[in-house]
Amino acid sequence: MISKEQKAELIKQFGKNEQDTGTSEVQIAIFSTRIRALTEHLKSNPTDHATRRGLLKLVGKRRRLLNYLIETDIERYRAITRELGIRK
Repeated sequence: MISKEQKAELIKQFGKNEQDTGTSEVQIAIFSTRIRALTEHLKSNPTDHATRRGLLKLVGKRRRLLNYLIETDIERYRAITRELGIRK
């Protein structure tokens, strides 16, 4: 799980202000942090299939948000993928 402090830091870093939780960049950053945590969990628990399914759903959500950013503003897409180290 992601702590409140981690989430607040991501919102501060990627959002327009501290109340901005809905922009695509903030959501992508939060999903990316959760994906990294679940990936580490699955390395030590390879038979946890419920977590694997949740991870795949998160990856799909993040992919859809990234596709939305590509269609609306390619520069925002390039900036967020560069900053988070996401590859397509």
